Amino acid sequence: MRYIHDYENWWLFRYDSQQIMNELGRVRAKQGQVLGRMLSLGFGSQDEAVLSNMSLELVRSSEIEGERLNLDEVRSSIARRLGIETAGLVPVSRYVDGVVEMQLDATQNYDKPLTHDRLFGWHNVLFPTGMSGLYRIDVGKYRMGDMQVVSGAMGREKVHYQAPAAERVPAEMERFIAWVNDSEDDDAVLKAAIAHLWFVSIHPFDDGNGRITRALTDMLLARSENCNKRFYSISAEIKALQKEYYEVLERTQHGDGDITEWLLWFLGCFEKALDSTDDTLSSVMRKAEFWERYRDVSFNERQRKLLNMQFDGFFGKLTSGKWSKIAKCSSDTALNDINDLVSKGILRKASEGGRSTNYILVD
Repeated sequence: MRYIHDYENWWLFRYDSQQIMNELGRVRAKQGQVLGRMLSLGFGSQDEAVLSNMSLELVRSSEIEGERLNLDEVRSSIARRLGIETAGLVPVSRYVDGVVEMQLDATQNYDKPLTHDRLFGWHNVLFPTGMSGLYRIDVGKYRMGDMQVVSGAMGREKVHYQAPAAERVPAEMERFIAWVNDSEDDDAVLKAAIAHLWFVSIHPFDDGNGRITRALTDMLLARSENCNKRFYSISAEIKALQKEYYEVLERTQHGDGDITEWLLWFLGCFEKALDSTDDTLSSVMRKAEFWERYRDVSFNERQRKLLNMQFDGFFGKLTSGKWSKIAKCSSDTALNDINDLVSKGILRKASEGGRSTNYILVD
C-alpha cells in the first residue's frame, strides 16, 4: 500500500485553490471579527477567557490521546505562569506543568523560529521520566525505529498508517522546519492546516506526536493573528469531531498529495472553534457581572473556587458530596458553605429532592 510520503516530492501538496480560497476568505473574516471582539474586553476579562480556553485546549488535546488531565491543575499552572490572579489554585504535578510549559512556549513565543532543539524540549517536558506508560522511549530526539498508527486488540491490529522510515526523519524534519520558518509562503491559517497534516504524517517521535502537532497548530494560528492570547480551542473541536478527524486524515495520508479535503475539513473545524467564542464570551461576562454584583459579600476560598467552576463548564450538578470532594473538606463543612450561599441568595435548591438534592446559581 502506498502512502502520501511514498510519492516523489510528497511535501509539494496540491489543492483546489478556488475552493480553498473561497472558504479561507470567509473564515479569515470571522477570525478577525472574533479577535477584535475579544480584544475589546477589559484585561481581566481577557485573562479569564485566555485561562478558560487554554485550559480547555490542553485538557481536550490530552483526551484525544486517551489521557485525562486534572482541570484544576491545568488552570492553576497556566494562571501561575501567566501571572493571572484567580481563586482556588492547587498544587500541580510535574507532568501537568510540563504540558503547560510546552503550550505556553508555542503560543506565547509564536514569533520565535521553530528549531529541532525547541521540538526536543517540548518532547522532553511531555515525558519527564523517559517513559510512555510502561515502556521506555527515546526522549528529546527523533525516533530510531519504524512507526505505525494502529487500532484494535493485540493480534488483530488494523494498520491505519505507516510513517516514513526512521532514517528519513532528520531530513524530512529539516525540510519541514525550514518551511515553517519561511514567512513568504502560504496564508498563515492555511499554513497551520498544512503543518498539522505534514508533521503528523512524518510522525517524528516515539510518542507525543499528536500533542506536539496540536501545539504547532496553535503556534501558527497565533502567528496568523499576531497575538499570543488564545480565545478559542481548536483541540476541543477536534475532540468533538474525533471520528471525522481520523477518517479524513487517513484518507489524505492514503492519497497522492491532493489535500483539498483535509484543508476544507480543517477550515470547517477552525470555524466551529471560532463560533465557540460566543459561549466563552457569555461565560466570561456572566462571571465578571457575578463578582461585580457580589463585590461587597464575603466568601471563603472554597466558595470562590466552587462558584468559579460553575461558570467554567466543567462541573455538572452541584451537590454537597461533590462540593466536599472538590474542595477537600468534610461533608458538614460543604453543607455549611452551601447553606451560607443559599442564605445570601446566591444559590438555591434545584427542583429535585432527596438524594438528588443539588443547587444552582440564582440568576
